[in-house]
Amino acid sequence: MTTSGWTDAEVAETMSGERTEPAVQVEEIQLGVAGGETGTSRAAVVLTLSRPERLNAIDWEMLRQLDATIDDLSHQSDLCCVLLTGAGRAFSAGGDLDSYVELQRDPVAFPRFVADIHRVFGRLRDLPVPVVALVNGVTAAGGLELVLNCDFALVARSARIGDGHLNFGQMGGGGVLTLLPRVVGLPRASELIFSGRFLSADEAVEWGLAVRSVEDAELRESGLAFARQVARKSPLAVANAKEVLQGLWAANGDLASGLRFERERNAYYCLTSEDAPEGLQAFREKREPRFHGR
Repeated sequence: MTTSGWTDAEVAETMSGERTEPAVQVEEIQLGVAGGETGTSRAAVVLTLSRPERLNAIDWEMLRQLDATIDDLSHQSDLCCVLLTGAGRAFSAGGDLDSYVELQRDPVAFPRFVADIHRVFGRLRDLPVPVVALVNGVTAAGGLELVLNCDFALVARSARIGDGHLNFGQMGGGGVLTLLPRVVGLPRASELIFSGRFLSADEAVEWGLAVRSVEDAELRESGLAFARQVARKSPLAVANAKEVLQGLWAANGDLASGLRFERERNAYYCLTSEDAPEGLQAFREKREPRFHGR
């Protein structure tokens, strides 16, 4: 095991195909200061999966870079939103099937690879800011599983979304068999998985996989428009709201437990934070609130 938490085998696999460009491109976009000059600056980060020649297929190197990037994001105090997209004509076609030829012969490495997918993708749900999938082009298998770990998705008109594991003699293992039925219901999830077909952008919206579809040229700006809305909110309130939303959805618990958790989190935030009374005071004084995330 290396000091980074990745095994020597994983590091060797990531180094086996020398790359000149990062598999995950990171772009920070400053959104200005919320609440005037005395407010706090906010930033959005655009993460771009960048193996366009492989339709952004996911391998250990991409996972390692995404993991390291999430480490950085979790400590970025001015972050208000993460936008996740793909380079070229795909969001992500899923796992790198060429590498699976050897990987699936290794009874130690392959289960570890799938476990790393669960862990790294799941870390997106734990970030204290919204993570939005900007789905461009082809999205399949592990690409769909990545989308399902985001808070919601916007899709370009040209996007096509499906599972596709069974088309290549594979089966879902990175979360699609668990997460997809929770989002679209068991009958629709079953039809999509067993048929191997792909949904159009409009179908993805109808099914609830995405909140809306936009023209391809407007996808990025639509994501940034949402980020600007979030930038005006209390980062502490946003973080608490996401914790409740994601926590209850993941736990899939009973209604009474969910309402109790929401009530307790609400009381803690409203009674202990500085941002909650600042929002009320700004309302009373008819001015923009100046939130500081405290």
